[in-house]
Amino acid sequence: MQIIGNGFLAKNLATAFGDRFPEVTALAAGVSSTSVTDPAEFDREAESLYAALHKCAAQDLTLLYFSTASFAMYGHTDVPAREDGPLFPPSAYGRHKLALEACVRASGVRHVVLRLSHVVGPHQRPHQLLPAIVRQVGSGTVTVYRGAHRDLLDARDLMHAIDGLLLSDAGDVVVNVASGRPLPVEEIVDGVAARLGVAPDRVYLSGPFSRTEVSLERLRTLVPDFGTVTPVGDAGYLDLLLDRYLDRAVPAPTR
Repeated sequence: MQIIGNGFLAKNLATAFGDRFPEVTALAAGVSSTSVTDPAEFDREAESLYAALHKCAAQDLTLLYFSTASFAMYGHTDVPAREDGPLFPPSAYGRHKLALEACVRASGVRHVVLRLSHVVGPHQRPHQLLPAIVRQVGSGTVTVYRGAHRDLLDARDLMHAIDGLLLSDAGDVVVNVASGRPLPVEEIVDGVAARLGVAPDRVYLSGPFSRTEVSLERLRTLVPDFGTVTPVGDAGYLDLLLDRYLDRAVPAPTR
């Protein structure tokens, strides 16, 4: 696999696939935070995508593009959101990702677009969800938006999904990849605090109720064993993730 980027997803892809799938180019150099609004950051990802599409067209490669299955794309959902349903992204980040998806589809390049929830695993950056929560909890004060939920997905389960999609020869498709079980952020904070052995002060802020649940029907059709290797979306999934990755999300001590 040819990987563009050197961040969280890129490192996990390199570890998982190495020289496998040489006909695939993975663009793992995009905007990695749903809170980004800087046009320069969006422009940087767009230019990277355009260059990747030109390369794939010239060399007859498949492009693996990472989009979002978060609130930024789907907003609050009353029923699991499907990839082919109507979309009204409520944030600049979501609108940006949807626009780049359209560029991919219109390019004529063979592609797999993955709409991801909040992926957790090795090599995470400090601004990403779990490291950010760990840092706040460890500081003694954590900010919690009332009604906020997040769908957490193990990076290993994402890699399993990608492997299955590429082996199934899925092409020109958009696929949600998530646990399918959005969790209250306060529940994630509880789990982190218990493992760190602390009781942080909690600052509660009001905000729109945000619970985004996406449909995994397409993913499970293409990768029938998704969620059977590890209990994706089960009640114990959060405990599994925290036990596996919490230590890697704890900031290194300063000297």
